[in-house]
Amino acid sequence: MLFLPVFLDLQSGVVLLVGAGDLVRAKLRLLASAGANIRWYATDGSHDVSGLDAADAALIERATDDPLTADLSGVIAILCAGAGDIGVAMSARAKAVGLPVNVMDDLAHSTFIFPAIVDRGDVVVAVGTGGASPVVARRVRERIEAVLPARIGDLAAFIGSFRKSMHARIPEFSLRRRFWERVIDGPIGALVLAGRKAEAETALNEIADPSAFAGASKDGKAEGRVTLVGAGPGDPDLLTIKALRALQDADVVFYDELVSPEILDRVRRDASRVPVGRRVGKPGMGQDAINKLLIEAARAGQRAVRLKGGDPFIFGRGGEEIEVLRAAGVAYSVVPGITAGLGAAAQFEAPLTYRHEALRITFLTAHKAKDAETVDWSVLTDKKMTIVVYMGMTAAPSVRAGLLAAGRLPQTPVGVFARVTRPDAQAVVGTLENLPALVEKIDGGPAILIIGDVVAHSAPWRQSNLNQVLSKLLDAAE
Repeated sequence: MLFLPVFLDLQSGVVLLVGAGDLVRAKLRLLASAGANIRWYATDGSHDVSGLDAADAALIERATDDPLTADLSGVIAILCAGAGDIGVAMSARAKAVGLPVNVMDDLAHSTFIFPAIVDRGDVVVAVGTGGASPVVARRVRERIEAVLPARIGDLAAFIGSFRKSMHARIPEFSLRRRFWERVIDGPIGALVLAGRKAEAETALNEIADPSAFAGASKDGKAEGRVTLVGAGPGDPDLLTIKALRALQDADVVFYDELVSPEILDRVRRDASRVPVGRRVGKPGMGQDAINKLLIEAARAGQRAVRLKGGDPFIFGRGGEEIEVLRAAGVAYSVVPGITAGLGAAAQFEAPLTYRHEALRITFLTAHKAKDAETVDWSVLTDKKMTIVVYMGMTAAPSVRAGLLAAGRLPQTPVGVFARVTRPDAQAVVGTLENLPALVEKIDGGPAILIIGDVVAHSAPWRQSNLNQVLSKLLDAAE
């Protein structure tokens, strides 16, 4: 993030505007809409305000002296649009006295930039690209405009009018947040968005016990709970809507090592984030300690999220955790995620089932060689069975040995798919007999092994065959 979005009170001082032409008039309209006190230095000598409302034009002080020597007392920001070389000189002036300055389309001489803006009254959304591409910012704004309710600003104003009185009735901070969440997400919020403000006010005033409405326990405290959330294999766009809601509602998030930074960015900014994961061969927090943290958080009235890579119930120890929570009397829920095997299949076009070729799927985990040694490989020899091995890089030699000894053909297609759905995803394909050598070509995990004829339908396999054909053609040409 190159620029931090900030909302500036433009009525607290004077905004000094320098420039001329259509560019400066666009800035005049924007500043006037925010109720700014504007002092305009027209570099072409023309203070033409045609196109502006009379009320907006009345906010503009038309200055005729030299902006480079003008008194800056009471000025809170300087803007230059269509100002030419004067903009650069004004930037130097502003920086010398510590005033924020924007020179339009000139990042080098600006200390702040203008975002694309969605204006809904009390709700304002700013979209920026660090000045790199205003067009991209506008496209994002258009999408937000399309989904944001027209009366969302009315809803904000409605809550603002009741906020102080309700907070006096709800002493606990966490309950206040939950109270307003239920108002916004429930029938009262829907009434405001439908333009039925009077009915919404009546419904809000009829809430006899706001703390109970917010979900307080009998002792008046916030009731805690734990939500096990599947983060998927890494791509934040693969999070479910329910998972995003849980991350935004959470007071504390306990996350695994494999949860990507991009997914953690979806967590509410003021929520606590506690790393509890561990990688193979490295020290980490034990499961008993994690269970204790979850129980303590819930009993303290917090909404805790246990954020796991992939899916909580596929080699994520989710089943163990909910048994502990159930025994402790802690409320819980589970939000499934896309497991890494499905992520690999989708990204690299490796169908886990295929008509007449692959009719069954088996998911295995093989942290270490001893994990592979405990598998009954004899039940996995069916040619029409796809085998998906999690955490199998270290145990790849044992996986190969077990399957070959049980009778699986050495020429069985296999794929090693690493860091699936992430920008640095990698795939290597070959045959079962060469599995350990394939793993060595991977630049670090986590990785999924997919074993079965379906791998021959994958994009990496097709590309590999194409490369072989091209190589043979080139050799023949020589």
